[in-house]
Amino acid sequence: MTASEAAARLAADRLAADRVDHRFKGLPPDAEGLTVGELAAQRRDLFTGGFTTPVLALSAERLTHNLELMETYAVRHGLAFAPHGKTSMAPQLFWRQIEHGAWGITLAVPHQVRVAREFGIERIFLANELVDAAALRWIASELAADPDFRFVCYVDSVRGVELMDAALHGSTRPVDVVVELAAGAGARTGVRTEAECAAVADAVAATRTLRLVGVAGYEGEVPGADPERVHAWLRRLTALAVDFDKAGRFEGLAEIVVSAGGSAWFDAVADVFSELPDISLPVLKLLRSGAYVSHDDGHYRRLTPFARVPEEGALHPAFRLWAQVVSRPSPEQAFVNAGKRDAAYDLDLPEAQVVRRDGAERPATGLTVTALSDQHAWLSTDPEADVEVGDWVGLGLSHPCTSFDKWQLIPLVEADGTVVDYVRTFF
Repeated sequence: MTASEAAARLAADRLAADRVDHRFKGLPPDAEGLTVGELAAQRRDLFTGGFTTPVLALSAERLTHNLELMETYAVRHGLAFAPHGKTSMAPQLFWRQIEHGAWGITLAVPHQVRVAREFGIERIFLANELVDAAALRWIASELAADPDFRFVCYVDSVRGVELMDAALHGSTRPVDVVVELAAGAGARTGVRTEAECAAVADAVAATRTLRLVGVAGYEGEVPGADPERVHAWLRRLTALAVDFDKAGRFEGLAEIVVSAGGSAWFDAVADVFSELPDISLPVLKLLRSGAYVSHDDGHYRRLTPFARVPEEGALHPAFRLWAQVVSRPSPEQAFVNAGKRDAAYDLDLPEAQVVRRDGAERPATGLTVTALSDQHAWLSTDPEADVEVGDWVGLGLSHPCTSFDKWQLIPLVEADGTVVDYVRTFF
């Protein structure tokens, strides 16, 4: 067992030893005082085992399917994979992803890196420029203490390089950086022009605290994104890597990092990265898509590349939020007890999918979520809707990132309703 695997095992044991109490929504009140591991061992039924509504469930089978599908996809297309951990912030899922072939985990801010390191993650790609001096000093200490720790982050300005260099003064290992190419004028972060990219690379080369190892960016920010525009930007990114290589900027490295990939255009990333011209060193073609782990019933269901290339397979939405009808004030209206505090709503409203009554489940015919309050979902009910106070309503959610972050401990549920584990999040 490697040091990182041993750290992960110890961290997982700590999670299982945590006590079930008021911190965790939806869990059975009579489980108070049990450890999470003890509760998991009871294999309670989600619907009859004392769970209270609202409660978010993660499908065990669909989670496994999604992990296996993206592992297969990355191998098929010759890609390394560092899924974005900010989606779930669940170290148990980080390790499931690594077990399914992930090179490492992508993260966005220092706190997320600290969580990943606490749970033994050895390879981290920070998809952001890091200029926080305290965080940089901590990263330097982690690198100094662990020779197996690999950390890569963006740089996107000369000023950022200067701040990083000042904070890292005296560090024993350089921090690996990639120049972030912006997705276009008016896009989010990143260097706007190739000439400016060269200036940032020059600034890195002038330091002893940083080491340029590649180029990266995020094609999801391409203005007016469509296949043609996204492919064109990705070719700019790979051309930048080629130009840097010809200029000798990667001399002395074992490999060059070229990275892109959100959850909407990873097919384009696979296409363009497969065309990467000859470079003097091996290339780590690093894909960073993260939403696949749970997928969804809205935004990513519409945008996923698997909808464009169905022969590659299909992701399965793995979340269902269960709420209970608490009011049926008129034939046209019902209310369930889950709202903005429980359900993602930044991209789409939840989707009423099924109704449970007396152990029987049926489609939520005639039910539509029309609005959310803090603790209620508003449902319009058509004449054919069969719903009454006390029924459980299963809701599909849109946007995994803002679903995970509302729940600290999520039941992992098999298709027959058996809860087999609990996924802990750290937001």
